[in-house]
Amino acid sequence: MSDFNLKSSAPMPSCRIEGNRPVRSGHIFRSIRTLVGLLAFSGVLFSIPVPVAANTAPGAVEVPVTSYIVKETGSQNLLMAKDIDRPVSPASLTKILTCLMAIESGRMDDEVVISKEATLVEPTKAGLRPGDRVILRDLVKAAMVNSSNDAAFAIGIHLGGSVESFVASMNSRARWLGMGSSRFTNPAGFDTGAYAGNVTTARDLMLLTEHAVRYPEFNAIARLDRAVFRELSTGRTYSLKTHNKMLSLYPYTVGIKTGFTNRAGKCLIARAVRERKDLLMVMLGAKADRWTTASNMFDRGFGLNPGEGLAMQAQVRRDSVFEREPSARQVMLERERALSAIRQKIARQENSAGAKRRVAVSPGRKTASAARVKLSKSARTHEKKLAKTQDRKNLKKSRVALKSKRATADRVALKKGKKSRTALSQKKKGSVVTKVNRQKVRKEVRIFVKPAESAASNI
Repeated sequence: MSDFNLKSSAPMPSCRIEGNRPVRSGHIFRSIRTLVGLLAFSGVLFSIPVPVAANTAPGAVEVPVTSYIVKETGSQNLLMAKDIDRPVSPASLTKILTCLMAIESGRMDDEVVISKEATLVEPTKAGLRPGDRVILRDLVKAAMVNSSNDAAFAIGIHLGGSVESFVASMNSRARWLGMGSSRFTNPAGFDTGAYAGNVTTARDLMLLTEHAVRYPEFNAIARLDRAVFRELSTGRTYSLKTHNKMLSLYPYTVGIKTGFTNRAGKCLIARAVRERKDLLMVMLGAKADRWTTASNMFDRGFGLNPGEGLAMQAQVRRDSVFEREPSARQVMLERERALSAIRQKIARQENSAGAKRRVAVSPGRKTASAARVKLSKSARTHEKKLAKTQDRKNLKKSRVALKSKRATADRVALKKGKKSRTALSQKKKGSVVTKVNRQKVRKEVRIFVKPAESAASNI
C-alpha cells in the first residue's frame, strides 16, 4: 500500500477551492496513501509481542523471592510459580532428601556410633561427640528440626559407609524421583569449598517434598518444634529447638524445613492445611522477611486475601512436570516395599533375640552346622593332626596285637613240637629196651640149647 501510485495522461481538473489555493485530486490521493502507510506501520507495531512479568495479575506486585512454587498437595495445578527451573543452592533443604533416605532404609532403630568426621562440620550443630551412641531416628529429628549438620553427616556415614558413597546414593535417588536438574555434593547442604556445586530447583524440591509427605513418620518429625533425645552411653540429654518460625506465626502451618547460607539466602519449604485444603510451598532466595512473605502467599492460596497485592496467576495452569508423578498404584507398591522392609527387620530382630535366649539357656549345646561354620582353619588343621595321631596309635596297637598273636602261636607250636620230640625220644628208648630184651632172650635161648645138644652126644 505504501507503493500505491496513480498515473493519468491528462491534467487533473480542479475539484474545489480552499481560500485562494486550488486543491487538486492528486493531493487527495497522496493524503490517502500517507494515511494507509501510517495505518500499516501501526499494525506492525501492535503485532510485536510485549513482554509481561510472569505470574502477575492486574494491580499485583512481584513477590520478593528468587524462585518459588505454591500448589495444592497431590494436585497437578500450580497456584503460584516463578523461575521454577532456575538452578540455585538449596542450603539445608538438602537435609529433606538425607532424612527421607534414612526413613526409607527401614533402619530407624539402628544404634549409630558418631564418627570424628561427622563432628568436624560448621554450625549449626547438635554438639555430638566422637564415640557417642545415638538412635538413627533421633539423628533424623536433629537434622530436620534443628538443621544439625553433624547429625546429617552422621546419618550419611552410617547408611553409606562414607560421605562420598552416601552422596552417590542421594544423586541416584534424586534421579529416580525425577529431579533432573539437581546435583548434591553433601548430606547437609553446604555449597562452598569442597562442597561447591550443591544445586537444585524449586520444581525438583517440590517433587521431593511431595514424595516425602507420603510417609507418616516424616510428617510427624517435620512438624516438631523441639527434638529431645538421649545419648545411650552417658545418658546425656539433647534438647534442640526448631528454626521454623512459621509453626508459631501462621496457625495453619504443619512443617516442614528451613535453610540458609550466604550463597543460597533465606530458603523455606512449608506446608499448611485449612479446611481440607493442603498447600505446599517452596521458597528459594527470599529477599524480604520470609515468614511474612510465606504467610501472605498461603493466605492468597487459601483465598483469604484476594484483594491484596501478591503476584498470582489469573488462571490456574497445568504444569507438565507433575504429570510425571507416580500413580496411586506406584505409591501403594512403594509403601508395601517399605512395610516389607520393616517386617523383615522385625523378623531378624526376633530371630536374633531367640538365638540369644537359646544360647543363654543352654550355652554348651550347639548344632553341628553352627559348629562347622565357626570352626576356624587352625581348628580344622588340629583336628586333622589328631586324626592322624589316632590312626598311628591304632596302627601301632594292631601291630602289637599281631605280634603278640604270632608269639603266642609260636609258643603253642613250640610246645607242641617239644611234646612230639619227647614222645619220639620215649619211643626210641622203648625200642632200644625192646631190642636189648630181644638180644637177652636170644642169648638165653642159645645157652639153653647148647647143653642139651652136648648131653645127647654122650649117650
